[in-house]
Amino acid sequence: MATFLYKLGRFAFRRRHFVALIWVALLTLAGVGAANAPAAGSTSFSIPGTEAQKAFDLLDQRFPGSSSNGATARVVFKAPAGEKMTDKLNKATVEKTVKELADGSEVVSVADPYQAHTVNKDGTVAYASVRYEVSGTELKDSSRTALEDAARQARDAGLTVEVGGDALQAGADAGGAGEAIGLAIAAVVLVITLGSLVAAGLPLLTAVIGVGIGVSTITVLAKALDLGDTTSTLALMIGLAVGIDYALFIVSRYRGELAEGRDREEAVGRAAGTAGSAVVFAGLTVVIALAGLSVVGVPMLTKMGLAAAGTVVVSVLIALTMIPAMLGYAGRRVRAAGEKRRTRAGAARQDKPGLGARWASFVVRRPAAVLLLGVVGLGAVALPATQLELGLPDDSSQPTSTTQRRAYDLLSEGFGPGFNGPLVIVVDAKDSDAPKAAATKVAHEIKNLKDVATVTPAAFNKAGDTATITVVPDSKPSSVQTEDLVHAIRDQSTDVRADTGAQVLVTGTTAMNIDFSQKLNDALIPYLALVVGLAFLLLIAVFRSVLVPLKAALGFLLSVLAALGAVVAVFQWGWLGGLLGVEQTGPIMSMMPIFMVGVVFGLAMDYEVFLVTRMREAYVHGETPGQAVVTGFRHSARVVAAAAIIMISVFGGFITSSESMIKMIGFGLAIAVFFDAFVVRMAIVPAVLALLGRSAWWLPKWLDRVLPNVDVEGEGLRTLSDDAGKDDEDRELVRA
Repeated sequence: MATFLYKLGRFAFRRRHFVALIWVALLTLAGVGAANAPAAGSTSFSIPGTEAQKAFDLLDQRFPGSSSNGATARVVFKAPAGEKMTDKLNKATVEKTVKELADGSEVVSVADPYQAHTVNKDGTVAYASVRYEVSGTELKDSSRTALEDAARQARDAGLTVEVGGDALQAGADAGGAGEAIGLAIAAVVLVITLGSLVAAGLPLLTAVIGVGIGVSTITVLAKALDLGDTTSTLALMIGLAVGIDYALFIVSRYRGELAEGRDREEAVGRAAGTAGSAVVFAGLTVVIALAGLSVVGVPMLTKMGLAAAGTVVVSVLIALTMIPAMLGYAGRRVRAAGEKRRTRAGAARQDKPGLGARWASFVVRRPAAVLLLGVVGLGAVALPATQLELGLPDDSSQPTSTTQRRAYDLLSEGFGPGFNGPLVIVVDAKDSDAPKAAATKVAHEIKNLKDVATVTPAAFNKAGDTATITVVPDSKPSSVQTEDLVHAIRDQSTDVRADTGAQVLVTGTTAMNIDFSQKLNDALIPYLALVVGLAFLLLIAVFRSVLVPLKAALGFLLSVLAALGAVVAVFQWGWLGGLLGVEQTGPIMSMMPIFMVGVVFGLAMDYEVFLVTRMREAYVHGETPGQAVVTGFRHSARVVAAAAIIMISVFGGFITSSESMIKMIGFGLAIAVFFDAFVVRMAIVPAVLALLGRSAWWLPKWLDRVLPNVDVEGEGLRTLSDDAGKDDEDRELVRA
């Protein structure tokens, strides 16, 4: 591995024009393709194997057209204080609004509140349901404008009017100004770490090119592969973070090789062979973790993981080829490590140990105390995770400044908290002798259940063999009580089938969310076993040790649990919520635990590989285990710390997003990287290695013979460099 990457790095350095041209051409091609790509359209959401999905598919079959993917809107009206929606003037305003909405070119139907009986008992709140023939993402701007204009005119007439539904929903916000601030912080950290604007600019430039290619490719394939906005946001988030970090490690190693007196081409080759090998294996762990999301069995999550994994692959390839090419262009403007400091301070301070080496020496002297403090500290932060409640965000999690959130609140106020999440009961009476009697029996039994507000009469299809019943819970959609109600209805279905021959299924958005959460919970352990197992085998080959990969995996679990605890404290309990812009607390997004396991595991292994490979390199070259720990920190701690700060800055920028899901992901990943880099990798890892001593690098002889020699330490480069030097001398003699 190291020898191949060494040759690749030297090739890219010498053929820099060709390499740069290839990547610029790929970026241009992807950009042009994205600019001319068709609109992505609606993103389907399916959960194969769940009852809610089975019921949804049955509705499509038995009620053709009823489950259209067209956009919907709820225009909610509230009468002024002391008035009713049934008052003459208010009724005239609503009817005028309904008429205007019905004239829209993409509108399929508008339900008049007075004919559809959607005025609440007090007569203070009413709503009109609008259905469109196209999805929310395909809806023309003119249709959205007409919807907003109709609501505004009704407001001008004195009513309170808000609009809910997906007709006004915009695409996922990638973070805006916060992301720009994150990149600015990353740039400052790079300048401080690498010592010059040119050196700092290289990781930023290559990361942007890699993300540009990755996100543009996703845009090109979005319609064909049914990719949503969140897919691009995730690829952007992960791609920027790893792209900058991978380039940083190679540039930093290049500067270190220059400091040892090597010429620039040789320094590039050795940097690519050593740090580049670590980049490859670190990237592989991220790709394994992201691609492993496929085992969950949720198509949306699979696509998100594979798209982000593809962007990571591009970032690795760019770091291995374009960075050496850019270093060739930069020439002497990228200096050797410590050159400026030695010039200013003189040789007297040259050998003074840095902060990383001093910290490692402290940990090696007191490993038990550091280990205990780190584990107890992360354990305390992880405690809130024991109270984790899962769900999916709805309009209640939107900022209060949005009309969707205000519409949600008005409907809750007028019709009850459960009105925003009705359950759809599907009665499949095809095998029943008395379909109507079966549906009546189902409705009657549901009415007697706890936490039921209203149950509508059964509505049959044309064939008369399938009915739908709408159940409005007493509690809000994301509550535990509503989840218990769904399970209670399903528990009764067995008795109903035995008595009537009819099958009862529960679906609707709320039921889909509950089933989605359950499916993710069931998949978490198998997914964790697969990802950690594959990465464990990979790290055994990298470190040629059994205990080091085991320690890496256990440390990662501490990081994830602590990060989940922090997420629960902020987004579920509301601690520091105001500071982070969390306006509404509630259940944690269902995919958050499994998503964090995947992404954080990959990123955690990045730091493990970059930090411990230098320790392994020092140990292989004859240092004692304690000395190897200090040496690894002396060479890598500053760069790993810088990489962590950069990654935290990039992820932290997404906390400013108005999308609650993106905000939660950004915070969760940022805090997880903080815990993993600065507590686990910088404190617990050296403490464990110091306690284990030589046992840390133990590997059974039979396994040593079986494992391939990946040579991450670059041992094979010594002979290669010597041979290259002799060849250069021979060529000089021939010329003479």
